[in-house]
Amino acid sequence: MSIKRETLADTFALISFGLVVGMLVEILVAGLSIEQSLQSRLMSIPVNMLIARPYGMYRDWAMSFSHLFGSRKVGDTVLDTVAFVSFQIPVYAALIATTGATVEQVITASLGQIGALMLMARPYGVYMQLCRNWFVSGSMRAA
Repeated sequence: MSIKRETLADTFALISFGLVVGMLVEILVAGLSIEQSLQSRLMSIPVNMLIARPYGMYRDWAMSFSHLFGSRKVGDTVLDTVAFVSFQIPVYAALIATTGATVEQVITASLGQIGALMLMARPYGVYMQLCRNWFVSGSMRAA
């Protein structure tokens, strides 16, 4: 896959996944209105555009260690989770810090976010790979 297609695929995956999953969490769990959630999701797009490809490369590097696990399913799940949480928490903490939150608030918010990220990690990894496959061949098969 060319770098341009990988960048497009990774960016599409993160923006579309973030839009759908973020809105569901914000509306159904956090109680935001549809308008508030749309505003939040629109504000997340520039950040997602900046971090999508670096995250994709970071995840690829992390997934290269899957041979260390006896089971590919277990390895992929563990590595997707480790990659997603370890990449996204510093980004999330930096975003929260820019709002003027105290260090304690940043830490508390980040710790709370870890559980959600752990639940989303593997579904996002599978979805990102489907998007990559689609951008290359037009096929939505998992790798």
